[in-house]
Amino acid sequence: MEKSELKNKEMKKLKILGIDDNADLHQLSEIALTSGGHEYTGVDSGEEGVEEIRNGNYDLVLLDLSMPEMSGLDVIDVLEKEGILNKQKIVVFTASPPTDEDVKSLLARGLHSVIRKPVDVDTLMDQINMISLE
Repeated sequence: MEKSELKNKEMKKLKILGIDDNADLHQLSEIALTSGGHEYTGVDSGEEGVEEIRNGNYDLVLLDLSMPEMSGLDVIDVLEKEGILNKQKIVVFTASPPTDEDVKSLLARGLHSVIRKPVDVDTLMDQINMISLE
């Protein structure tokens, strides 16, 4: 979908959960997403993220793959085992360059998309806006 088409469609305001151990990324995400009319909640660990997903009603989850103790892949495994993964739109963030196979594997498991860090605000907002139209 072209950007000109985005302007002609009604964008849904999303309830978004960010799971990342980087406080700066939470702050940037909150500013960008709330200024775009979305609701943002950030948590600092995979454990907290899984609990939020179980108890919350999020339209989208932004998930960092590299976190201490419980990684993003661990979060995905738990959600998959509990039958929640396919019910939740998840965009994965990764600082390491994912191979084409890594991306295919994540998407095959039901994840929405993969974004490489550092995250460009415009790229993030474009992705969020596209998702809000789905």
